[in-house]
Amino acid sequence: MKDSIVLRKIDIAKARDVSFVKNATRLLQALVSNGAAIGWVDPPSTEEVTDLLQELANASKNNNAYLIAIWVDHYLAGVGYWRRYSRPTHYPHADIEKIAISSQYQGHGLGRKLMNKLISAANNAGIEVLTLDFRGDNERAAELYKSLGFMEYGRLPRFVAVGTDRYDTRFYALDLRNPDTGAFRE
Repeated sequence: MKDSIVLRKIDIAKARDVSFVKNATRLLQALVSNGAAIGWVDPPSTEEVTDLLQELANASKNNNAYLIAIWVDHYLAGVGYWRRYSRPTHYPHADIEKIAISSQYQGHGLGRKLMNKLISAANNAGIEVLTLDFRGDNERAAELYKSLGFMEYGRLPRFVAVGTDRYDTRFYALDLRNPDTGAFRE
């Protein structure tokens, strides 16, 4: 891919930008409409996306979250974020709750770029362990996460319900306290 690729942390001003919210909503709605397993069964409303973006941008001011977007030639191609666990015993850890790449840009390394930036930001914020979970049939995601040093630590069989279909939920973790995890591979 020879296009111009820009990664940018989303601050509160950008999270309130009407154009950005509109494009993020359109991206997430299109992915969910096409069956992407990114946390919604039905496409999210503009209000849901607006609230989520503003909540994450506010939390990022205190290193409790990190929201990032990736553009290809001025086109919003993806978003991702992690959020710190709020319970005191889990506070040193964060969960990557969403990685969403436009279907037209999947397979071009943008997910890896987003993940590397999320991992780096978590490391810089003092996060000790990053966790994530995903639908068990998403083998491309599993391969990406493994290549970045994530290890599977659990599975809930047939936990995700999409209509009458059932899928496992897979749980992965990356220990940032261990320099030999293999994180940040390009």
